[in-house]
Amino acid sequence: MSMFSGSKTWPDEPQWLTWNELPPVPDELGFAGPYAGVHNDALIIAGGANFAKPVWQNEKQWHDEIFVLVKNRLGNDRDDYKWKDGGKLAKPIAYGAAVSTDDGVVCIGGSDSTGTYDEVFLLQWDGEKITVAEYPPLPKPCAHGAATLSGNTIYFAGGQQDASLESAISNFWSLDLSQRGNASEFRWKELPPCPGPSRAFNLTVAQHNGYHDCVYVISGRRQVGETVDFLKDVWEYTPATQQWRQRNETPWCVMAGTGIGFGQSHIFVLGGADGSLFFKGDELKDDHPGFIKQSLAYHTITDTWVEAGATTANHVTTIAVKWDGSIIVPSGEIRPRVRSPQVYRVTPTNTDRDFGAVNYLVLFSYLLGMVGVGVYFTNKNKNTNDFFRGGQTIPWWAAGCSIFATMLSSLTFTGIPSKSFAQDWVYSIGNFMIPVVAVLAVFVVMPFYRRIDATSAYEYLEKRFSPGVRLFGSASFTLFHVFRMAVVMSLTGLALAVATPLTPAQSVLLMGVLSITYCTMGGIEAVIWTDTIQTVVLLGGGLLAMILLVSGVDGGIGGFATTAADAKKFQIANFHWDATSAQIALWVIILGSIAQNVSSYSADQAVVQRYMTTATQELAARSIWTNAVLTIPATLLFFGIGTALFAFYRSHPEKLDPTITTDQIFPLFIAREMPIGIAGLIVAAVFAAAQSTVSTSMNSTATTIVTDFMRPLNLCKSDHGYLNAARFWTLALGVLGTLLGLVFVNPDIKSLFDTFIMVIGLFMGVLGGLFVLGALSRRANATGAMLGAIVGAGVMFWLWKFTAFNGYLYTASGITSCVVVGFASSLAFGKPSNDLTGLTIYTLHRK
Repeated sequence: MSMFSGSKTWPDEPQWLTWNELPPVPDELGFAGPYAGVHNDALIIAGGANFAKPVWQNEKQWHDEIFVLVKNRLGNDRDDYKWKDGGKLAKPIAYGAAVSTDDGVVCIGGSDSTGTYDEVFLLQWDGEKITVAEYPPLPKPCAHGAATLSGNTIYFAGGQQDASLESAISNFWSLDLSQRGNASEFRWKELPPCPGPSRAFNLTVAQHNGYHDCVYVISGRRQVGETVDFLKDVWEYTPATQQWRQRNETPWCVMAGTGIGFGQSHIFVLGGADGSLFFKGDELKDDHPGFIKQSLAYHTITDTWVEAGATTANHVTTIAVKWDGSIIVPSGEIRPRVRSPQVYRVTPTNTDRDFGAVNYLVLFSYLLGMVGVGVYFTNKNKNTNDFFRGGQTIPWWAAGCSIFATMLSSLTFTGIPSKSFAQDWVYSIGNFMIPVVAVLAVFVVMPFYRRIDATSAYEYLEKRFSPGVRLFGSASFTLFHVFRMAVVMSLTGLALAVATPLTPAQSVLLMGVLSITYCTMGGIEAVIWTDTIQTVVLLGGGLLAMILLVSGVDGGIGGFATTAADAKKFQIANFHWDATSAQIALWVIILGSIAQNVSSYSADQAVVQRYMTTATQELAARSIWTNAVLTIPATLLFFGIGTALFAFYRSHPEKLDPTITTDQIFPLFIAREMPIGIAGLIVAAVFAAAQSTVSTSMNSTATTIVTDFMRPLNLCKSDHGYLNAARFWTLALGVLGTLLGLVFVNPDIKSLFDTFIMVIGLFMGVLGGLFVLGALSRRANATGAMLGAIVGAGVMFWLWKFTAFNGYLYTASGITSCVVVGFASSLAFGKPSNDLTGLTIYTLHRK
């Protein structure tokens, strides 16, 4: 098996595809060049061309029949398929392009014996019959081109204007389907043409490249004089930037082949002519062996080609379509003048490695150990001060490890490596802002909470503003952390589904139940000490993984450095002003990460609670510095792991799995490349990372409910009653977060990291804004604060729902709008009447 980003040969060829036959097209000859697509859960095949038998003694004939393959569910994952008559096209036609859309199958261009056409039309299946609707015509007549759908836009590339290959063009056109109701805008637009040579019989495929949705123009052929060029070049077009770049060429020409994007970053080429017997068709006739029966897979992130296994057949001049999670290859040409009526369902498969008894032993020993910590601390919790603040006897270094585990956790172990694998180190700047903001936390934020002896961060909001603002802040925090638990568990469950035999739902339940168990029993001490253990496992497991990854790269450390540098994987800053770009600007990440960390250090109960677990303010400061110091090597380590994953899989693209998401790339390496026992340890580290976040959220939300809602109303008669209430709310909120985690399991999410950042931004901006407003202004009052909070929440919702702004800006926008509106509106309601001693930066040290 050949790997085609270099010249190496690998001994074990992957067999990524399973081929099964569906009922053949109801024409024994089959068709070349039919329109093909899926609409309303039915396969539509229309038009095409063939030769009557004996094929070498008859002329080509064009067809206008429409056939529709429908299915009936039989249960037990079985379907019964049946062909139906869909009527006829307006005229016999073939060799056009087709794209499946929600509205129907868009058929583009084509030709017959008399000419080439620019007509575009829509085929719709309503369950009983086909209807046809006209679409805007192409800028020029064109056949033997190819089209794809990316987002709401159809992209069409290549083709020829008449029957001669010499008329092949370098066109690149687009049709925005979202403009269908706008007559003046709903038309084909000419985009910057592909920089390569003109071509026909090319492939045009849409896929994501780690940054953007892109369009790939692959292979084809052209004619210059008497010479026919069999092209192998590959070009990538990024609609977001309107730029082209050349990628690694195909191993051989795949002209007239079937190509389709699958998963989050793979393109399959299921057939194509390599040109080796192009001029011998008339000589060989029925002795022609047909086209090469070998599939290819291209990975857009590592820019590598591999052979993906032998094919049952090689159908050229047809269109591959997705249907029910599989790829359909309908009819097509199998050798010169010979078509096949066969329809194949091609299903990408993965080869799971057994997790093994040793790995299970390591994993469950760790998980049971965490439960043991909770049991140990159960009897030490005599009152709510013990349960919520550990009796203020926690060592500073343990509190620091807990802050570290809380702020990074599963985001570090799965989200960051996948992000740097797919992109670069630009997001590392965000983590490097943590030590910067730690200065503010140590000298400004933490003294506020120590001075008022806060159990809940939102006690400050009551003293500074009013009980209503306190309750608003506490409720917002509780809502945020319930969703945070769900997001962390669901996305980590999806990642672990690759590394273990557990389903995502089973992983979510395991994380949730265990976290609920030790957190409910042991309180904050159990959380902090398990966080400390999990920090050691997190960093140790990551370091071990990094060593194994780099040793597996061609050329070792030198090969890793060269491969990553050549691909610009160490890039650390993008210098532009676009706040919506997937290649995030330096100013966006600096501004956004500072705002996020200000909110976390000042208004996140999960972090503030740690300030109060140490005996003195000086020790609390040490815990903050511990987190800040740990952040630096952890960032270098986990961004390095992502880059090492890129170098490893660029060296070994045959080891990739087309069925996984990008967020599952590190678990894939854990499952398939790590030694037995070590894999169990690393999986335990992933569980550890998620559980540290989940358990923290459970304890912190229980703290806010008891402290901010129950105590002011005197709902319990004794402190022991509040302790029991704290355990109840820990259990209840843990169950709620786990159930939401099961609901949120979504394999279509492109990036755990981006989703996590968005969730933080949507909720924490207002909380951070309230703290900044209260601390920096003596004029801000309760009414102004509430108005600022409401407007800030509205601004963040608007940014999320109606703009393309990067999620990193949500928190900064929330803080800014809350502070500006809160201060301005406060001016209309007079100065606050309460004593501000110790509640603003101006009065912090006033006696």
